[in-house]
Amino acid sequence: MCGEPAKGLPKYKTYGRGMCKMENMETVDVMKKKDAAYTERRGLGIADVLLIGILLAAGAVLKFFVGSVINFGMKPNFIIAMYCLIILLTKPRLKEAAIIGILAGAICQFFPGQPYINFVSEFAGAIAMCLLTMLPAKIFGLPVKTVLCTFLSTLVSGFSFIGVMYIMYYSGADITPTPLVAFMAIIFGTAFINSVIVQALYTPLRLALKK
Repeated sequence: MCGEPAKGLPKYKTYGRGMCKMENMETVDVMKKKDAAYTERRGLGIADVLLIGILLAAGAVLKFFVGSVINFGMKPNFIIAMYCLIILLTKPRLKEAAIIGILAGAICQFFPGQPYINFVSEFAGAIAMCLLTMLPAKIFGLPVKTVLCTFLSTLVSGFSFIGVMYIMYYSGADITPTPLVAFMAIIFGTAFINSVIVQALYTPLRLALKK
């Protein structure tokens, strides 16, 4: 038989053979959902930190070799693709995603281009990716979350880069901005290619890492 429940706990009803049943199962479901959401965003562990280092390093290596082969037009940005993949796999908190973006921006400083702007653009891209991962797994009934999150985050990164570059240019900085029309084509092309790369890598990595 069940006694009186402790103060603050859900009430129980007494049934035969000492069996107890919760009066309000919806309360339990809500509590479980809250616990699951908390567990999802519990923060990064040592394994996650190692994964971040490995994937960002892999992105830098791929960017270097692909950049040496393709020097014009649309091409993947492997550093953006890798931090999008990292955020999908590790589910970091917002401040941790911001740090991932800053690390990605620091790596970009070793490559040709406008200095320091990538700190802003990759920070913005990583924050956008973290927020977008909160979307449901299926959007309009289709499993397009990975593709959509990566595509939009790449656009956020690209438009942030353009915005900062033109602000610096009109502020008198000694830089030569890329023509806007050309940059728009590059950004959308890169976003599409990054989406394909992340979609191709996400499922096998998630299964391998048991995420």
